[in-house]
Amino acid sequence: MKVVRLPRRSPNLNPHCERFIRSIRSEALSKIVPLGEAGLRRAVDQYVVHYHAERNHQGLESRLIEPGPELGRTEGRVLCRSRLGGMLRYYYREAA
Repeated sequence: MKVVRLPRRSPNLNPHCERFIRSIRSEALSKIVPLGEAGLRRAVDQYVVHYHAERNHQGLESRLIEPGPELGRTEGRVLCRSRLGGMLRYYYREAA
């Protein structure tokens, strides 16, 4: 996981952090009971991958932050990638 260092006084940083925290709490953490720090870290890591590469964002006109090569395919079998025991799902097309 890439660590991003932010300046101490970044303008408008707080609303973005608050939105991410609200998203991870409502979409993932409120539905699991992590057993220890390692379980919580695994859940957060999986959610961060989902958030950046598999989740549509309303503020980006329902686009992905980091789209993968499978984006835009119109042919091939539809596959499902699940995270956190199936709580988070991403559907995409297999390469033809």
